[in-house]
Formats: sequence, C-alpha cells, structure tokens
Amino acid sequence: MITENQINKWFRSKNWEPFKFQTDTWNSFLDGKSGLVNAPTGSGKTYSLVVPIILEHQRRTKLKQKGLCAIWITPIRALAKEIFISSEKLVSDLGIDFTIEIRTGDSTAKTKASHKLALPNLLITTPESLHILMAQKNFSHLFRNIFTLIADEWHELLGSKRGVQLELSLSKLRDFNNDFRTWGISATIGNLEQATEVLLGSGYLNRSVLINSGIKKKIVVKSILPKEIEKFPWSGHLGVNLIDEVLEIIHNSTSTLIFTNTRAQSEIWYNKVISASPELSGIAALHHSALSKKVRYWVEDELQAGNLKVVICTSSLDLGVDFSPVESIIQIGGPKGVSRFVQRAGRSGHKPGETSRVYFVPTHSLELIEAAALRKAINDNYIEKREPYIRCFDVLIQYLLTLAVGEGFNSRVLYKQVKSTFCFASISSEEWKRVMHFLKTGGDSLGKYKEFKKTVERDGLTMVIDRATVRRHKMSIGTIVSDNMIKVHYKSGGYIGNVEEWFISRLNEGDVFWFAGKSLELISLKQLKAKVVRSKKKTGLIPSWKGGTLPMSSNMSEVIRSKIDQYIHGDLSDVELKIIDPLLNFQKTRSHLPKNDEFLVEYFKTDQGYHLIAYPFEGRFVNEGIASLLAFRLSKLKPISFSIAFNDYGFELLSDQFLEVEILKELDLLSSINLFSDIESSINGTEMAIRKFRDIAFISGLLFKGFPGRNVKDRHLQSSSELFFNVFSEYDSQNLLLKQSYEEAMIHQLDYERLRKVLLRIEKQTMIIKYPHKPTPFGFPIMVDRLREKLSSETLASRIRKMTLKFE
Repeated sequence: MITENQINKWFRSKNWEPFKFQTDTWNSFLDGKSGLVNAPTGSGKTYSLVVPIILEHQRRTKLKQKGLCAIWITPIRALAKEIFISSEKLVSDLGIDFTIEIRTGDSTAKTKASHKLALPNLLITTPESLHILMAQKNFSHLFRNIFTLIADEWHELLGSKRGVQLELSLSKLRDFNNDFRTWGISATIGNLEQATEVLLGSGYLNRSVLINSGIKKKIVVKSILPKEIEKFPWSGHLGVNLIDEVLEIIHNSTSTLIFTNTRAQSEIWYNKVISASPELSGIAALHHSALSKKVRYWVEDELQAGNLKVVICTSSLDLGVDFSPVESIIQIGGPKGVSRFVQRAGRSGHKPGETSRVYFVPTHSLELIEAAALRKAINDNYIEKREPYIRCFDVLIQYLLTLAVGEGFNSRVLYKQVKSTFCFASISSEEWKRVMHFLKTGGDSLGKYKEFKKTVERDGLTMVIDRATVRRHKMSIGTIVSDNMIKVHYKSGGYIGNVEEWFISRLNEGDVFWFAGKSLELISLKQLKAKVVRSKKKTGLIPSWKGGTLPMSSNMSEVIRSKIDQYIHGDLSDVELKIIDPLLNFQKTRSHLPKNDEFLVEYFKTDQGYHLIAYPFEGRFVNEGIASLLAFRLSKLKPISFSIAFNDYGFELLSDQFLEVEILKELDLLSSINLFSDIESSINGTEMAIRKFRDIAFISGLLFKGFPGRNVKDRHLQSSSELFFNVFSEYDSQNLLLKQSYEEAMIHQLDYERLRKVLLRIEKQTMIIKYPHKPTPFGFPIMVDRLREKLSSETLASRIRKMTLKFE
C-alpha cells in the first residue's frame, strides 16, 4: 500500500518539493471533493491529480474494486502522450500495480479491440473516444468502478462543442458512483468560477473547490525588429524578410519551436528555413494536425530526445506538452489572443521556477503594437474568458444516439441527467419530447422516410436496432467538422497526411505542390486518395485549410487601443512603439491617431473610388459585422452600393459614389438601436444560418460523409444540407436544429454580444472624421487585403510597390 509519505519521498528523489497547491489538491480529492486546479504551465499540474488517483485506487483495491477507475480527458493527442509518460514514470518508480493506457483516434485497431473487453485503471483519452466507448453494449460493466474524470486544459474544451460532449458524458458517469469526483486543470483562463460551474454542473458545486497555485510564470517577450519601418505596411510580407534574425535565434538555442497560426503558414516557414539554412535538414521538422500519425509521433519523440534543432508547428503543440530541451519559442505574427500566446510561451522553460522566453516576429510593422500589448496583458494577467456553449441540440441528439446504439437509455432518467448540465439547464420537458420525437420518427417533416426513424422502444429503453444506423453513427461520433480530407500517399504506398478535397481537386496530374515540407508531384487522384512522387521543382502551390483564420480576442483589442493611447500621450517606454514612431507619426500627420475616447473615420478618393475607412480595432470578424451594418444603414438613406474589406484593425467601404460622411455623426449610424433587426437584414442572417446548419446536420446525424474510400463529395453534402434547411423552414419551423442554426450564426459566427458592446463603446467616443488627400498607414493594409482576393502573390507585390510610390 503506497502512502503519501512515499510519494513525498519520490518527489525528493527527483529534487522536487511538492507545491502547496499540489498537496491541497491531493487532500481535497481524497476528501471526496471535486474542483478546478489553476496553475501556470510547467508547474506540475499533472502530478496534482495523478497522485490522489493512485492513492484512492490503492484504497479501493482493498475493497476488491478492479478495472477502470479514472478517465483523463485531453484536447490534443500530443498532450495524451505527455500525461502517459509522466504518470507511467511515477507508477514504475514506485512499483505500483496500476495500469495506464492511451485511447485516441491514433490508437491501433488492436488497442481499440482490447478496450471492448477490458480497460486499464487510468485511461487517457479524448471526448470523442470516450463517446465511442459509451456506444458499446457492455459500457456499464466496463465503467462500473469509475470514481473520477479529469478534464485537462479544460479552458481549451470549454468554449467548444467538444466541451458540451464532455458535459453530457459526465452527467452519465456520475450515476456510477455516489462519490464521483470531477476535476479540471487549466493554466490560462479569465473566468475560473464559471469554468468550474460548467464542468461540475448543478448539484456538485456545494462540495467543490477552486485551487489556485498562486505561482506566476515569468515570461519574457522580445520582438524581432525590422531594420526599416515602411510607411505603408501590409500583412504577410515582413515575417519572411526577417529570416536571418530567426535563423540566428535557432542556431543560438538548444532547440526552438516556431509557432504559426495556420497549417499553410507552417508549411511556408518550414520551406523558408530549410532554403535559407540547408544545414538544418534532418534536424528541422514540421508538425501540424494534417500530417500522418507516424510523422507527428516521430517529431514529438525526437524533440523530447533533444535530436531536433527546430520544429515549425501550429496549435498542435500548444498545450501542456513538456519538451524539456526547448529553449526558445518564436511566434510568427500576432497570436490574436493573450491566453494562446501564454500557452505557446510556456513550451519553453517548462519547469517550476524557470523563465519562458518568446520571440515575436511581426508579419507587418503594425503588428509590433501587438507585441507591446501582449507584454502588458501578461504583466496584468489580463487573460481571456472562454464562453461556454448552451443549448447545442445537435450534440445532444448525437449523444442520445450514442447511448441508444450502446445499452439504450430510459428517457425519464436521462432527461434529469441532461438537465443537470450547464449546457442544457434550460431545456424544457416539451423540448425534450421534441428531441425524442425527432430520434424516433425524424420529426414533423421527415416522418415519411425510413432512414430517419432511428430509435425504437424496447422494455422501457430507447434503442437503435438497425445495424446500418449503428455502423453509420459509430463512424460519425464527434463535433469537429471539416471538409472531406484526401489522403496523400507516395506512389510506393507510404502515407504522408491529409489535404482538403477543395484544394487537391484544383490540381491536374503532373502539378506540383508543397506538403509536409516536401515538393510533391500529383500522379493520380482516385477514390479520395492522392498518389504522389517527390519532385525536384522548387515552386508549387501550398495547401491551405479552410477555417484557419484566428479571431482577435476582445482582450487583445483593448490592450492594442491602450498602447496607441500610450504613444499619443508621449510614453515610448516600449521598444516596439519607439521603432514604429515614424509610422505612427506619419499616420498622425496625414490623418489622426485616435485616443481611447475617440473613434477615427477617414474619407478620401483614389482612382479606385471613394474610400470610407473606420477603425474599431476589434478583430476582423467584428469589424466585418460593423462594416456590413453601416453599409446597410447607408443604403437605406440613398441608393448606393459598397465593396467591403476589413482586417483586425478596421474596415473599408468602397463606392463609386460620393457620400456626405458627416451623416455618420448626424444620424448616429453606428448606434446599437435596432441592432438585431438591422444585423439580420445587413448580413443576410438566413445565409449565415445555412452555413452553420451544415455543421449542425453532420453532428446530429442528418448528413453522413460516407464510408472509407466512398466519401460523398463536399458539393453534394452542401446541397443536401441546404435541402434539409429549406424543408425544415417550410414544414417544421419549430425544429430545434433549425432554431439552433440561427442562434449560432448570431452568437458565435457574428459574435452579436461583442458587437453590441463595441457599438455601445463607439456611442460614448468622440467620432473624428478626417479627409486625408491620400491613403494612410492604418488604411493601406485594409486596401491591400481587398486586392489580395483578386491578385496572385506576384501580381499583388508588384501592385503594392506601385501603390506605395504613388501614395508616398
């Protein structure tokens, strides 16, 4: 029997001393409490909960309780491996009879088959894999002795439908044990109390604790400064121009992680690094979620062993992973969120008391403001909140089918469980009846079609007995929806990774593209499998993946505005503000620099037309919403049309007609009054809802992508999705999935509540309207983004050079 004293002795053998937050967590867990552990990256959060799980398991072993006792949920596969290594080290050193295994989408068929018969004491898995286990006929038997679930990096799951999946799982698992404990782990989140409430659900908060480590991670942010600051910045070009500075960091560090915001950007940077420094070949690697499991695991193992000098990666290595050899972190471009930046910074100095060092590489000069803003936000601990999803009926329908495919469920009992979750606390008995009716008959509009009659009642249980429905459902479990993926294989058979169908379908046989850091020639495309051979060509298309644009958080927006205000008041204490002083001064001279209590609008004419440019500094998605709203309100005053462009700082309305811009002030055209109805009219709420409905249709099981090798083409799926939407709109207007699509379009895609708050802020600000004779440094990158949609990169660069000369 292992004691806490032996655990402490093991810690001392590693030259560690348990932190107070760790021992507090051990004691709270062993007292039967649930809760949330908040501690910075690299401070030992994993051992704060692995230890009490083992101690509790030892106690229960005396009571003859065997098999699965704990589930450890992780949002990314790389983190699952890290948790396994840390836990296995403790178990092995202490000689404990305690089994640990990983179950993710990467697990082998043999591992998955073994889990149908028996589970380890601790299973490290994902929300999706947990639901797959819950779809088994012997689910209750396998889970009968479970006493805890740990949600690692809970903040990452919280603001997503994967978090809803986990809420629903927990509502079921708590029924297996009267003293079931739910614990979350989180390093970077601004709404800890609400995060705890969402995780625990109703009825468990009275015996819960929030354990804050009180440890502040030291993060040093250093910007890579360009030698020259252009007066007219534009996004994307500057980063690769700083390749020499990036290489210097790589060569002077033991090991470096270069974080990019998209998979396409990581491919570009890998090619740039290898081209500029060929001696890094073999000790440089690429890591993102579209690469094969074999490649990703190799990179993780080699990085852990200290055999790689640099890895270019995306969020696939964001969370919790301990790569001790990593000395430096490089962030390419603005991370768009404080918590994301803190997570990435924490990959270096990943030990208690060590300093994390992160280098910021701007992709255009104005992004240097973001570096100064990030430093301020970190010092002030100004971390974003994660807003939980509510009333996700698509996830609920999928979950109910999962249970019905497995052992079946009692509708009355399950309703109480579901209602105990944060997501479905407001679900009414009438709505529950509608959900059950939909599962049984397909609802009011699909009742005539046999394939939508999925469940039956047997001995008081709701079950799925149709084998085809069972098979389709098990292959569709999950809430991450993407376009069809094409598997890329070498002609000789080796698997490389996945690209999206829309990209590869543009290519002809013989075309060259860059993927996984290699130049590849397409040989054939059959049955959603692309066969390629290596090419010696140095140029080719680089795949991009849809949905890759990161939204700027409201926290980032606020600190960026505060940094501009700081500059206006003469405080150039940040080196970034000092170096872009010429640019900001040029903006001030040609137009204006807005203080915190001002809202800047510019109006000028070029050979392209009349440009109205405004600067909310609220991220591209909110700026797009304000632009569409303003265009709609202006068009109601007089017949006029606009083309709209936007970036994270502002938006442009371009028209061939002159406009009296002062009416923005006189008629209060950026007011929050009648916002909801005007937004619906201006942005075409129905079109947005249709786009959202496609994902909802997949998650709820209305649409099926097809079996392996026989996938349905994306354009056919889109047509089917629109057909369902139109049928529900006409014949089943109270359909819960239809209502959900409109709510998600407004709440999540448009971010209506944030948009409303921004307009309330603008109402209180003084509107400054300027009429510069030419475009300004703030406005120029927005104009470039409009051209980017129409021109190739070579043509765009040439056009920008001509524009710059003209506007200077």
